[in-house]
Amino acid sequence: MTQPMTGTAPADPDIMDPGLIADPVGGYGRLREQGPVVRGRAPDGTPAWFVTRQADVRAVLSDPRFVNSARSVPGVDVDSVRDNLIEQIGIPPDLVHYFADSILDTDGADHTRLRKLVSRTFTVRRVTELRPRVEEITAALLDRMAGLPQPVDLVAELAYPLPITVICELVGVAEEDRPAWRRWGSAFVRMEPRTVVPAAREMVDHVREQIARRRAEPTDDLLAALVHVQEEDGDRLGEDELVTMVITLVMAGHETTAHLIGNGALALLTHPDQLELLRRDPDLWPGAIHELMRWCSPVQIARMRYAAEDVELGGVTIRRGEVVQPVLVSSNHDPREYPDPERLDVTRRPAGRGEGHVGFGHGIHYCLGAALARQEGEVALRALVERFPRLALTEDRPEWVPVPGIRRLARLPLRLE
Repeated sequence: MTQPMTGTAPADPDIMDPGLIADPVGGYGRLREQGPVVRGRAPDGTPAWFVTRQADVRAVLSDPRFVNSARSVPGVDVDSVRDNLIEQIGIPPDLVHYFADSILDTDGADHTRLRKLVSRTFTVRRVTELRPRVEEITAALLDRMAGLPQPVDLVAELAYPLPITVICELVGVAEEDRPAWRRWGSAFVRMEPRTVVPAAREMVDHVREQIARRRAEPTDDLLAALVHVQEEDGDRLGEDELVTMVITLVMAGHETTAHLIGNGALALLTHPDQLELLRRDPDLWPGAIHELMRWCSPVQIARMRYAAEDVELGGVTIRRGEVVQPVLVSSNHDPREYPDPERLDVTRRPAGRGEGHVGFGHGIHYCLGAALARQEGEVALRALVERFPRLALTEDRPEWVPVPGIRRLARLPLRLE
């Protein structure tokens, strides 16, 4: 089974277009065949260049002339699309910087400084050491699922609880606080003012409270380590940067992985031939996770960039200060890079070096937690299908949450036996 492309490309593509949200593979795929760089609109209506093909997307993500912060564009007062969106949904001015100035939004020396503070936590070696704990958490969640009335919602019972438990244990978020983080995360994905505004306030207040606790009673977790860095050298990590870092780590550390697990389970259950290959040869699992990140990645669109100077790309001139939107979903289905790209193939391997997809990004902003996300996805999906060999879907049409740029299931009811 492939993901078919039907219909026509929008004449003036808009990230908020319901058609692109409902069918990102088809919609952005048609846009890709229209041209490598296409003029469209960002979520706030700002004109933007959509970059759609693999080679050009990689070029943008690795080229320092394309920056993540509007403030990094020299000599031009560029209006920040992210700041506009955050303000439009009503987040109070005193909270905006916590969500607009994260490690994901910085460039150059500031980005390097912030990344170094947490990168050791997410090295391949450290992630490998965490695997027994990830397997233990997964086994306990599957045990619980086995005792629930069927059908069981995979999103609620496994896809969310596993990554949020892992990242919260790493950072130091108490078990009783984790449901609140899931609620806050969902509010920020949907970006509805009635829920996201109180979520923003609650989140910042909660993190500040946790920082105060670590100062009073130090613990052995990442939050305590960051608090120590901030106290020892405020130039390396400011007080507000500390709050923002914790919010970013917890939010980014569970949302994407949760939907990799959910989307991946749906993909395998609707492609029984590929699932059978994995059951026959478990050594295929690591490569299969990469293929799932290519074929049904939760992150459809990368964070927007700004041209720091005039740049020629894909036959057009992108002027200094203009918005550039790298489209990961069209890149990951580019027929120039992948034979039969709409086909899910767990035996697919990249032609050259690297992962062979941009599901986790590329360049200096490559996902810090990619190794952990891949491990959690592999452990969860493999344990799920091995524990429940007769696992089956109970609904023909999956229920997707209609939000731009992210492909996430609202629920995935399964019959376990």
